[in-house]
Amino acid sequence: MLVVDDAGPVDLICPAIEIFDIEAIQAEINNAAKGADATAVRGCLVSLLGRANETGREAIARGLTISPFASDRVIRSYAWLTDCLVTTTVATVRDHILPQAGASDFAVLAVGGYGRGGMAPFSDVDLMFLSKGKITPWLEQLIETMLYVFWDLHLKVGHSSRTVKECLKLGTEDYTIRTALLENRYLCGDEALAKQLNKRLWSDLFKGTEADFIEAKLAERQARHQKQGGQRYVVEPNVKEGKGGLRDLQSLYWIAKYVHGVQSVAELVKLDLFTVEEFKEFQQADLFLWAVRCHLHLISGRAMDQLTFDVQVQVAERMGYRDKGGRRAVEHFMQDYFRHATKTGEVTRILLTKLEAAHVKSEPLLERMFKRRPKAVSKQFVAVGNRLALADPATFLDDKLNILRLFDEALRTGMLVHPDAMRLITANLKLIDDKMRADPKAAEMFLGLLLNHGNPERALRRMNELGVLGAFIPEFQPIVAMMQYNMYHHYTVDEHTIQCIRHLALIEGSKLTEELPIASTILKAGINRRVIYTALLLHDIGKGRDEDHSILGARIARKVAPRLGLNPDECETVEWLVRHHLLMSDMAQKRDIADPRTVRDFAKAVQTKARLDLLTVLTVCDIRGVGPGTWNNWKAALLRGLYRQTKRGMETGLEDLNRAKRAQEAHRDLRRELKDWSKADLKREIDRHYPTYWQGLHITTQVIFATMLRDLGPAEIRIDLHPDEDRDATRALFAMVDHPGIFARLAGALALVGANVVDARSYTTKDGYATSAFWIQDADGHPYEADRLQRLTRMIHRTLKGEVVARDEMKSRDKIKKRERAFEVKTAISFDNEGSDIYTIIEVDTRDRPGLLFDLARTLAGNHVQIASSVVATYGEQAVDTFYVKDMFGLKLHSTTKQKLLDTRLREAITAGQERAKA
Repeated sequence: MLVVDDAGPVDLICPAIEIFDIEAIQAEINNAAKGADATAVRGCLVSLLGRANETGREAIARGLTISPFASDRVIRSYAWLTDCLVTTTVATVRDHILPQAGASDFAVLAVGGYGRGGMAPFSDVDLMFLSKGKITPWLEQLIETMLYVFWDLHLKVGHSSRTVKECLKLGTEDYTIRTALLENRYLCGDEALAKQLNKRLWSDLFKGTEADFIEAKLAERQARHQKQGGQRYVVEPNVKEGKGGLRDLQSLYWIAKYVHGVQSVAELVKLDLFTVEEFKEFQQADLFLWAVRCHLHLISGRAMDQLTFDVQVQVAERMGYRDKGGRRAVEHFMQDYFRHATKTGEVTRILLTKLEAAHVKSEPLLERMFKRRPKAVSKQFVAVGNRLALADPATFLDDKLNILRLFDEALRTGMLVHPDAMRLITANLKLIDDKMRADPKAAEMFLGLLLNHGNPERALRRMNELGVLGAFIPEFQPIVAMMQYNMYHHYTVDEHTIQCIRHLALIEGSKLTEELPIASTILKAGINRRVIYTALLLHDIGKGRDEDHSILGARIARKVAPRLGLNPDECETVEWLVRHHLLMSDMAQKRDIADPRTVRDFAKAVQTKARLDLLTVLTVCDIRGVGPGTWNNWKAALLRGLYRQTKRGMETGLEDLNRAKRAQEAHRDLRRELKDWSKADLKREIDRHYPTYWQGLHITTQVIFATMLRDLGPAEIRIDLHPDEDRDATRALFAMVDHPGIFARLAGALALVGANVVDARSYTTKDGYATSAFWIQDADGHPYEADRLQRLTRMIHRTLKGEVVARDEMKSRDKIKKRERAFEVKTAISFDNEGSDIYTIIEVDTRDRPGLLFDLARTLAGNHVQIASSVVATYGEQAVDTFYVKDMFGLKLHSTTKQKLLDTRLREAITAGQERAKA
């Protein structure tokens, strides 16, 4: 609220005269107007106000730089500056440009957010020109002249011209207009007319319609949240419109003002609608979110409310956050952001639910989302408006376990928790002490929340928002609202954990049987549910510290699991799962699962079928819990392949997992598929390939290669592109005469057409040919549409024939988007001579970009390294490119000198590519 006393505006970010010197500017305008025509006066007005606007904005921005959290004073200052620009313009146009007798029959009012007296740097200026009677031609001309001045000053003005009668009529029909009128503020003109409007609004429009207004605002809030993603923990949140954002706080104020006529939220404490502590939380969230929005506008130079990745770093820096504790400044900033957003959700939900219950006669909007009929409640509880309330709040906490019983009862009955019960719990979190945490009954009750009702997500999310989860498991508290600053994770760490458990419950409930046949079969057959739910709850609990989160998490799990009532064997399994929760994902996505050694090593690490089943389910839930679109058929196929091969190896013996056996099976399958071929042709096809060829490709691919190689001319290049829907990729097969660097050339050709390579393998034949198989996806991570394949084939042909030089063409295409440039990925390169029997595995973990695979492959080829296969895994902005290689003599790269040289050359290629991509 903008407060002005006789001395001027109160509590701005700097002295009012530094923002706008009213007397000096008015004097200059009056002097310029003497004897000047309207055009000259208008020019002078625009020039003077333009300079004053610029000076005022600079002063406010300086103040915000000095006091980066003083948003209340900043938004008042911008509103004051805008007031001065508007009133000076009105006075000058009325008195000097379009003077007319009796020109006081109108008032200018600020409405909407501007009417509230607080503005961000580039907020809209919403004005209403209120007329006593019908809008006259003179007033129309006056308004038009003023609007041209505002536009010349680059103000984004929204305006309306109405009488009091029209305001009442339109306000009746449209809740958006009604809300704007609710926040009107007199600026200049006929003050009595403005007072008349407000009197009529409250007596003729607002009074008696509280229930309708509340219902409309709640429906609007619900629709807005859905539009913004429906989650409070979206990693690029909208500060204004997102869940837990400023609009939620404003909705609360609108409803409170409409129902109770309050002029500030502080008055809600006197009305016993807020406690002092709740108001303090509201105030802190409001200050923080406004500060973020103001910094966001100043950085962007426009009205920008989306906290995109690239500006998050800059806002964090402007607000004084610094790197500490192994986490970047931006991660600390975003954790604070999400904590305030959570508090916003709490306080708005408490007030809105109370007001809704008191004033709305129809079934509350929040409850209409839950269609089930509530069951009879236990004796400690009562149903109030289909919400779970406490039968006797005074004695409820005599038994501390009732805190957990509340959430259990809510799940059992399908009811929402009443806000009064939430307030009581939040105010008494200190009751959850070490004694309660060590109580076996409490542990049993908590596990019951996870295991007994089929939808633990609801209870966990509410417990987390109210602070109960962090109080009962203190080790969980550090990851609450913790953002992971990358493009891979869609949610904060705590929300990701809850999403993982949600997916587990969905699989258990047979909701994903078609999509996840392996995980569904495992759960149907039966696994230790106490172990899998506990492991999922704790799998990321070690994040945010300097130490590897899997190792730290395992240590934490060793302490927490016994407290939750698990027996020693279960605790050991939970600890193992947390320690190795990335093992299966890494093996499937970063290693060649067609290599028997990969499967053998994985099986040895897992050891038992029970652990394999648990780890498979955990891995599926972990990937699906990352966010929408992360899980796809490619990852599903890799995990299914690794699971089935490992299971078979455990059943038949790991010694069966060898190259010779796979080659025999592949030869048998090829003979069956090519039964029309002569024995001589079949023998020639089988004999021409080295043993490694038979382990890495499916029989369908080997059949196509056999056909492609048949009668292949020395200058001919054969290409076969085919959508592989089961893997969410397009299979690209190439057959041609072998020559050095062929893998790099193919990678370059595919990069030029914008293809993302997810898997690749390249083989040479004994008679001098090369066969290469790539699995590629388009920019959206899907197979290419069939109608695009012909154009892709033509472009690849041109590149392979030398008509297009990939290295030159890539310079203009290998770019990192602006919003993604703030991400930092440290390059790590490793050489592994143990993970494969015949190849050295080079793993390159670095910043992803379109031309990365091409640059790496070209560097390896330039250093006489043969690439047999490559596996590419991407995690947002991070890419892990793994190469199975030999030296020019067909041997592993054992030489330390050679490894160091390759490490240097690869890093040079990466650095050069990144500089080019950012240019």
